[in-house]
Amino acid sequence: MQQCSLAASITQIGVGLHSGVSTCVRILPAPPGSGRYFVRVDLPETPIIPAQVAAVSQTVLSTQLGKEEACVRTVEHLLAALAGMGVDNARIEIDGSEVPLLDGSASIWAQSIAQVGLVEQTLAVREVSQPIEEPIWVRQDDAFVCALPAPETRFTYGIDFDLPAIGNQWHSFSLITEGAKACNTFATEIAPARTFGLLHQIEQLQQAGLIKGGSLDNALVCGPQGWLNPPLRFANEPVRHKILDLVGDLSLLGNFPHAHFLAYKASHNLHIQLAQKILDLRVVNH
Repeated sequence: MQQCSLAASITQIGVGLHSGVSTCVRILPAPPGSGRYFVRVDLPETPIIPAQVAAVSQTVLSTQLGKEEACVRTVEHLLAALAGMGVDNARIEIDGSEVPLLDGSASIWAQSIAQVGLVEQTLAVREVSQPIEEPIWVRQDDAFVCALPAPETRFTYGIDFDLPAIGNQWHSFSLITEGAKACNTFATEIAPARTFGLLHQIEQLQQAGLIKGGSLDNALVCGPQGWLNPPLRFANEPVRHKILDLVGDLSLLGNFPHAHFLAYKASHNLHIQLAQKILDLRVVNH
């Protein structure tokens, strides 16, 4: 089975959205079959934190992997970039507890991956991604996320906000995982979409000790009168960013099954619940 890793290492430094702390991330090539995993190089014995569903420890406004001190938060944008750009195996060294937000999107990560390029690897044992054969659903009130049988891997998302500048938005994206077209499509259609926040929620999030590193430079902010920091990169940038989050969270499965992932008003928590259900089915089918 063919896999890919990076042809060279990548380094980025930036501030974490919630911690406000600056960290340095080095992404290095990794052997075939090793998957994507984090290494906390600032801690004794440099603990390894696998980018897997079983490692998820928190899903409040971001996805966190690991437990106690050996954890890493806000992993979704970086993992989306790696998976969307076709990087199966990567060693991600980080000297702190939160991945830098950078410009609020996955664009800088995707551009860095494109610059160094990929190297093909051969995996001796063939890993077969089980197709989704029956619909799998997770819902909470009117929010839901599901995986439907499909011939390709597709992500469709819907959001609905009272604020007129956002309103009701839908977007659909087909993930092609092989060849230059794959990287180009993800890098141009999904990776540039930035995280967004609502003006009336900012104060309560700050009081809760969150978004210490958030600013108008790394997040879109929307109020009743519209966007505080236009222009948008896409007319529907918010919903494209939700697809970015979904790709990052479902990348914890290792490889994406052929399925149409459909979400509406969902959250990191619902994304991870769906990933866990898919994993449980894989175990049953084996």
